[in-house]
Amino acid sequence: MLLDDTSAEFHDFVERHYAELARLAHLLTGETDAADDLAADALIALWQRWDRLRAADHPLAYARGVVANMARERIRSAVRERRRIALFWSRGPEPVEGPDVAAVLDVRAALARLPFRKRACVVLRHAFDLSEKDTARALGISTGTVKSQTSKGMAELERVLVVRAVRTEVSGRRSR
Repeated sequence: MLLDDTSAEFHDFVERHYAELARLAHLLTGETDAADDLAADALIALWQRWDRLRAADHPLAYARGVVANMARERIRSAVRERRRIALFWSRGPEPVEGPDVAAVLDVRAALARLPFRKRACVVLRHAFDLSEKDTARALGISTGTVKSQTSKGMAELERVLVVRAVRTEVSGRRSR
């Protein structure tokens, strides 16, 4: 089957950016399985608007925004579902494979404790190395909000991770 120019252009966009969008979804939701679904759903939504988006200045920023919004809705739905069935449970760390270490798991757990907007700003700024402007565009917020949310999010992460490090060090001394 031959692809027309629009289909070929979108196919190229998917090939170049799918992994990044899936990684963004994973970092925002903390759910490995959901990440692929969210990235695929976002790309379906983009395809439906591709005629307009392909002419846009920053289709990738729009795609990141779609993933962030879908991740936010997934998180909200999960919270509503948990409340509805009154099931409160804590999830342990994901199984560690390959290069994952305890520090990575601590950072992931600390990230999961951040409110969505702070987590999204920190992830886009530091894990994806986006500028403040690109982060603001992806999340549909002002650059000033990105600056403040990133700063506050990083301060919270630092506080949580320092407390964990102190606890680990103290418990290590006791066991000697």
